[in-house]
Amino acid sequence: MPSILYVVDAFSSVPFSGNPAAVCVLEAQADEAWMQNVAQEMNLAETAFMWPIAGGYSLKWFTPMVEVDLCGHATLASAFTLWHMKKIDIASDVRFHTRSGWLTCTWRNEWIEMDFPALTVQPCEIPDALATALDWQPKLLLRSSMDYLVEVPDEVVLRGLKINMRLLATLPARGLIVTCKSASADFDFVSRFFAPAVGVDEDPVTGSAHCALGPYWKMKLQKNDFKAFQASKRGGIVQLELRGDRVALSGQAVLMSRIELFH
Repeated sequence: MPSILYVVDAFSSVPFSGNPAAVCVLEAQADEAWMQNVAQEMNLAETAFMWPIAGGYSLKWFTPMVEVDLCGHATLASAFTLWHMKKIDIASDVRFHTRSGWLTCTWRNEWIEMDFPALTVQPCEIPDALATALDWQPKLLLRSSMDYLVEVPDEVVLRGLKINMRLLATLPARGLIVTCKSASADFDFVSRFFAPAVGVDEDPVTGSAHCALGPYWKMKLQKNDFKAFQASKRGGIVQLELRGDRVALSGQAVLMSRIELFH
């Protein structure tokens, strides 16, 4: 029997926007080298693999290069796929066991809410290579457990960034989150995310980056609820709410294709 992959545009309500993820629903755990090869073949920011276990599903995420510890859009896509396949009733939560512990997804009126860990950020030294890669000298650089985070003055700077990906890939972090206040009243903040070190030059919409963006903007704006826009070429909307040491990330999803894998 061939394995089936579903391609889902996550953090979007319309096709060809948001962040596409491939989702493979397995009967049991597969060989990790095979999963990495499939992710390389798909050549999307993330390919997710899941199989049933006691209490829910085991879930793994792979970029074309490596397995990662946390991924928002592929988790959203995985939950959407289980509901679409009617493996789980839409009135029931989906629970995933991952490298980042148990993650729960809930269907809420066409939006999928994900319970993720909040990631605090702390000031850190600014590597010379980072300023060169940005072609801009930040006044303050912060670091979460996974990524660097920098705030730029406005959306003109954020949208006009030309990143030296070769240099950025040499830094000791998964990637770089760049953010600023939104120029539009529709959103609280905007961001972009770059992760060439793990094979993703610019990620279209990054749920896990918002695990750090939420606590950062809570500190800046003194509020807990946000509507955010990731300003990649495809673009996508993320709603988030801080709940203690957790963050509820919400997005929509669109099924794009169904693929049969013969190897």
